[in-house]
Amino acid sequence: MLVTFEGIDGVGKTTQMELLKQIYPNAILTMEPGGTEFGKILRKILLNENGEKTEIKSKNAEMFLFLADRAEHYEKIVKPNKNELILCDRGFISGISYALANDENANFNELVRLNKIALQGDFGDKFVFFKISQNDLEIRLKKRNLEFDRIEKRGISYLLKVQNFMENTLKSLNLDYITINAIDKIDEIHEKIKEFIK
Repeated sequence: MLVTFEGIDGVGKTTQMELLKQIYPNAILTMEPGGTEFGKILRKILLNENGEKTEIKSKNAEMFLFLADRAEHYEKIVKPNKNELILCDRGFISGISYALANDENANFNELVRLNKIALQGDFGDKFVFFKISQNDLEIRLKKRNLEFDRIEKRGISYLLKVQNFMENTLKSLNLDYITINAIDKIDEIHEKIKEFIK
């Protein structure tokens, strides 16, 4: 099955995915954007990871780049491995949520429709949603002390807005998900996720 880990940066998604990989060594770990060769190129453009400033003026252009990555990722990674356990760092929930946060005129139903096309109607099986408070998020991001990517630079309030859209999207689409308090102990979170995906 496909288990998608959703949440803004700094909430511990990667840590939990790596812990699950130790239990399920045959599991496929992937990510959006950047899970394919094509996706790696798009990721550099979208997140300014190539050291160059690629300014994307059009919000629609940014959204369609994410959708292009999603469609390729589904075709190359998810579809051929449907009989395996796939753990994905972010997916279409993030896509919809960032698009809504970026553009107040964005239409939720239209975004769902576009993502359904990109994913050939397959939204996946289970979702692990990591939630964090503003205060804890500020502490986490300061600890990381890393150069923020272009999206993180939009600010704490922006990231919390995205998080809110993530939660609302999961509820609206009636998906099978669990909400994780990002500041709980790592081993406690691990046990909760393990139980959920069983």
